[in-house]
Amino acid sequence: MEIKRRILGLDVGDKRIGVAVSDPFCLFATEVGVVIRDNDNRAIEEILKHCKNYDVEKIVCGIPYNMDGTLGFQAQKTVKFMEKFPKNYKIVYTDERLTSCEAEEILKKEKKKYTKNKGLVDVKSACLILQTYLGEKND
Repeated sequence: MEIKRRILGLDVGDKRIGVAVSDPFCLFATEVGVVIRDNDNRAIEEILKHCKNYDVEKIVCGIPYNMDGTLGFQAQKTVKFMEKFPKNYKIVYTDERLTSCEAEEILKKEKKKYTKNKGLVDVKSACLILQTYLGEKND
């Protein structure tokens, strides 16, 4: 099996950004952590450190489309944030509707108290976004 450069998954929110990374074979997503988004430049810098540490070539970013499939206000803000990344990373957008709900359900089953630590939901959502992308076998 061929080892590839890794893929980073992001769940971009106004306050926090959940981060996940693929394994070297691009089969599984693993939680990395949460980046606090109090300043976009600092947040991007921190995400780029993860990209360097994990030898990332592609970033998969969840987009919160409206239920009718259109790009709403939050989705537009996410795209605007991602446009600030260096062009040497391939940016891929993927539908992330309802991943936060799915992440909360998983955390409930794991008996983790996410209501007082919303970062748990963000990082789990990033993992779900990336794992879904990896399962679709995109290149």
